[in-house]
Amino acid sequence: MTCLIIVASQFFLASVEAFAPIKLKHTNIIKHNDPLKMGPSSNKIPEVMPIGGTGPQAEGMFQKYGEEARAYRRTVYTHEDWVRHRSSDRFARNLKNFAVSGIYRTLFKEVMAVATIGSFIIIWNMLFGEYQDFLSVVHPGVLHELYPNIPILSVPLAVFTISSPSLGLLLVFRTNTSYKRWDEARKNWGMNINHTRDLVRLGSAYYDREAVSPERAKEDLDRLALTTWTFVRAMKRHLSPAWEDEVPFRQELLEKLPKEQAMAIFNAAHRPNRALQDLSIAIENLPMSFMRKNEIQKAATIFEDNLGSSERLLTSPIPLLYSRHTARFLSAWLVFLPLGLWSQLSSWNHIMLLPVLVMLSIFLFGIEELATQLEEPFTILPMQGFCDKIYNWVVEIVSFEPGDNGMPVYYYDNYSLNIDDHQMKKEEVDMDYNILNVVAPSWVAATKPTEMAMRWAMEEVDTKTKTDRDMVWFDGESEMDTISDTSRHV
Repeated sequence: MTCLIIVASQFFLASVEAFAPIKLKHTNIIKHNDPLKMGPSSNKIPEVMPIGGTGPQAEGMFQKYGEEARAYRRTVYTHEDWVRHRSSDRFARNLKNFAVSGIYRTLFKEVMAVATIGSFIIIWNMLFGEYQDFLSVVHPGVLHELYPNIPILSVPLAVFTISSPSLGLLLVFRTNTSYKRWDEARKNWGMNINHTRDLVRLGSAYYDREAVSPERAKEDLDRLALTTWTFVRAMKRHLSPAWEDEVPFRQELLEKLPKEQAMAIFNAAHRPNRALQDLSIAIENLPMSFMRKNEIQKAATIFEDNLGSSERLLTSPIPLLYSRHTARFLSAWLVFLPLGLWSQLSSWNHIMLLPVLVMLSIFLFGIEELATQLEEPFTILPMQGFCDKIYNWVVEIVSFEPGDNGMPVYYYDNYSLNIDDHQMKKEEVDMDYNILNVVAPSWVAATKPTEMAMRWAMEEVDTKTKTDRDMVWFDGESEMDTISDTSRHV
């Protein structure tokens, strides 16, 4: 009992401190250029958050606190953080920080409302029922003799026992659904991280460095890296509130992109779409086979899918009728709970009712608050850290050059068939050429057989059913990227 009173008093005192408009120290602010140090050790929620307005929806002191505290929940764990996370003293550490928890301090109004109702019930029953003096002697209430027909406020505890499983199911579904939304958002960004690296890696590896000058190759690959980063940064801005990210977004793009390109993104109605279009053009400008370009464009398609999935999460909450019913059920259950606990807690003047109500309210309201915080996952995900890491990685990847580490690099001539290199006998070449005359269209038969053309013809002979395909044909210097529909069928 004493422990409950101490914890409740700590919570009350810590919540009262939130009224003080204390300025946030700059040492607690996360720097964008150091994303790997965004673990709990460096971005923990300060004991007192600032009370300055940060956006049009920050109404009320504790709502401001809850919204501003979300920026300090964008954790990226390192190995040291995991060691601390699973350490044996985690229970003592979490209990020690109980009174300064951001979740619990956000619930100050709700918890105090339940405690106030509990205090009213205690006073009412002492006035119209019985009370104990400091010597624990029982006396009739002050108003008991004047109003003997007024009953004390109490209901059987069975009412709450019967209804508690239903409340538990509502809260479980609420938290599970919210976590799934957070998990999906995190997976979307995980896919962004993976495929940005994959896209730039393929672009750098497939790039035909012999077709252009080294300066042109560096320019093209740098543009590919920047447009890749620009898309994820535009997506981050698209999923973040304007009052938090608009200014940093403009500053970063103006620093890294040409002004005309940056302004085109700023003025676009849908900025990620414009950034994705720039990325597709950068891919198409790379000197390589169109089949390789198509392979790289698949990553851009995945970016589009991730963007659509994230927009669905941002614009479609858990059905409001379910969230509202859960909140009403929980609020009513806790408001009337003092009536059920009155006869069960027979302490001095039932004073233990107050700390018990406070603790139950903190934990049950806390479950609903956790679900609400997770329901919109993007402002608690370290998206800025993701974007910074993507930028560092893609810039590093395009800086790699073939052979810069001493590894041998072999360039094969894909434009003509070297019979000596492939150890092919002349009769085998003639046989393949005859097959080509039979299977391939007339325009193929009239042209010098290349390795790719013969592979196509051999595959046609084997399958007998493949009649519609995209081909690339080299005449020694030029490339035909597309083939008319009429010449695709044998």
